[in-house]
Amino acid sequence: MQSRDRLIVALDRSSRDEILRLADALHGVAGVFKIGLQAFIPNGPSLVRELGQRGEKIFLDLKIHDIPNTAGHAVAEIAALGAAMTTVHAAGGEAMLRSSAHDDLLVLAVTVLTSLDAPVESVVSLARLAQQCGLRGVVASPLEIVAIRKACGGKLVIVTPGVRPEGSAAGDQRRTTTPAAAIAAGADYIVVGRPITDAPAPRDAALRIIERLDASLHKEPASSV
Repeated sequence: MQSRDRLIVALDRSSRDEILRLADALHGVAGVFKIGLQAFIPNGPSLVRELGQRGEKIFLDLKIHDIPNTAGHAVAEIAALGAAMTTVHAAGGEAMLRSSAHDDLLVLAVTVLTSLDAPVESVVSLARLAQQCGLRGVVASPLEIVAIRKACGGKLVIVTPGVRPEGSAAGDQRRTTTPAAAIAAGADYIVVGRPITDAPAPRDAALRIIERLDASLHKEPASSV
């Protein structure tokens, strides 16, 4: 993947007009747009369809946690909307996770929210469970990436929120790191919200992150001579 493909921008706004303005400003820069509860509840499925019709790749982050039958049907409806990615809670258990696996949608199991403290072992255990239940990816903080890679291998997709560029405030995130550090640790995608969307020039803020990712990914290894 190119660096821009790895960047997921969280469009955490309530106003449809504001969301679409941000999407326009970030078109061609953000690889994926994340629509969470704040955006989805007031705007509904039509927002997902509209962004999809514009050619954007959508991560519908609803963190489903319900009985297996309900969860499975909800995931199927999200796939029908044309979203590329969605989330369910790994804590929902084996039956719910198995019912949520889907061939045409990257279903990510949320391990432990990045606003909470958690032992690495607990996060790894949830990631293993999700993988065993047929899910192809997980959401985990930057601090657990290496351990998850070691336990689950290279094929499991890791999406990492709690990412803050150098000098940005942590906000309500507890387990954070920089974009370049998250990718270097083994994340496939990083999620960045306010440091981009609250910036005076969101596109420029996103481009600065991509430049840092490019520099990190193409850095020459240190010489052993």
